Amino acid sequence: MKAMNFLKVALLATPLLTGACKSKQKATEEPAPVTAETVQQRQFLQKVNDNAQHAKFITSKVKFTVEAGPQMISLTGNLKMKRDDVIRMQLMAFGFVEAARLEFTQDYVLIMDRINKQFLKAPYAHIDFLRNSGLNFYSLQALFWNELFQPGMKKVSDESLKKYDAMLGGEDVVIRLEEGKMNYSWLASEKDGRIKMANILYKDRLNGNSQLNWDYTAFQKMGSKNFPTNMKITFTSPKKEVKLGLTLNYLGNESEWETRTEVSNKYREVSVDDILRRFMAM
Repeated sequence: MKAMNFLKVALLATPLLTGACKSKQKATEEPAPVTAETVQQRQFLQKVNDNAQHAKFITSKVKFTVEAGPQMISLTGNLKMKRDDVIRMQLMAFGFVEAARLEFTQDYVLIMDRINKQFLKAPYAHIDFLRNSGLNFYSLQALFWNELFQPGMKKVSDESLKKYDAMLGGEDVVIRLEEGKMNYSWLASEKDGRIKMANILYKDRLNGNSQLNWDYTAFQKMGSKNFPTNMKITFTSPKKEVKLGLTLNYLGNESEWETRTEVSNKYREVSVDDILRRFMAM
């Protein structure tokens, strides 16, 4: 990435103090006139939004890596997603034994440790970062599907695109949306509107900031659209940093699979930290 792009990436996680002041000022003024620059921004944002996939299902074999401090593990598995319904990752040990399952639905997050018979099933409001950042299933879906999102909304409408700011003028464009303590940012190609990176920053003066960074590379054709086959995800909080990697192979649209997992009564419910600690000890 060129030096200018690094500068733009740094801007992704920076509070928009000047912009916030302007927003308060405009609240008592007449709506700003639509300028040529505004038209260009909206046209670009529409191009980014139009890159959304048409597929109902996306499935793939996946190589999954987890890095927490000095520990790192690598597993293979499957990624199965159904639009507006579920995101599921099945992680295999030794290539044939399912070691863990992560399932995101509209109502809950399910994490299963198959080997140690442990699980966590909780609504989004019970998971700190998701609650604080206002992320729901549809926001996570947009991150997995390489799309824009608006927190709390099912999809980004043409009208809601007016709430986003786009910094035009280079080969990459920074898109920003600020809501309260949250900064949502994306880095997209000026040429084709393809999202290269998403960043979510939760600002907490008392306990310290937390952020989620999601990088997309190695795009491949899927139908009439492109889809990233390499995703690097970094979650950073004042106390820890966890890095996840997803490498997708054999992209497809398989639809014949059960979209919900039933948890056996043989499993014991635990915390996220308990599952991660067991997982990293494998």
